[in-house]
Amino acid sequence: MSTAEITAAIPHRPPFLFLDEVVSSADDRIHCRRTFTGEEAFYQGHYPRQPITPGVILCEAAMQAGAVLLSRRVSGEGVPVATRMNDVRFKRIVEPGETVDIEVTLDDELGGAFYLTGRVSVGGKLAARLSFACTLTEAP
Repeated sequence: MSTAEITAAIPHRPPFLFLDEVVSSADDRIHCRRTFTGEEAFYQGHYPRQPITPGVILCEAAMQAGAVLLSRRVSGEGVPVATRMNDVRFKRIVEPGETVDIEVTLDDELGGAFYLTGRVSVGGKLAARLSFACTLTEAP
């Protein structure tokens, strides 16, 4: 899935789109990829002498991957919006120029809420993991 297909699936746009491609997907899981070039504006102020990718951006990338996953399940029913993040853990710094693999699994669907788990890694080494929930809101 290309960037154009991603932007057709979710409302996020540059500079706040943190997915470059969908590598693979199934009904309950998705694998996306993003290369942080170092040109992103947040590096200018986030540890400018030794820039690192903000953890919240890694979480946002996982939630965007989750939104792409859910867009296939709920086509036309609304847009997934994050309602909760739990058990967030940062295990490795992501530096400018690195490519992250973002894997999200749909764990459960209950009463209009979707519960997901995200893992962000670089070269097979875990950088961040989180559990999060989404509900649907009206499409813009």
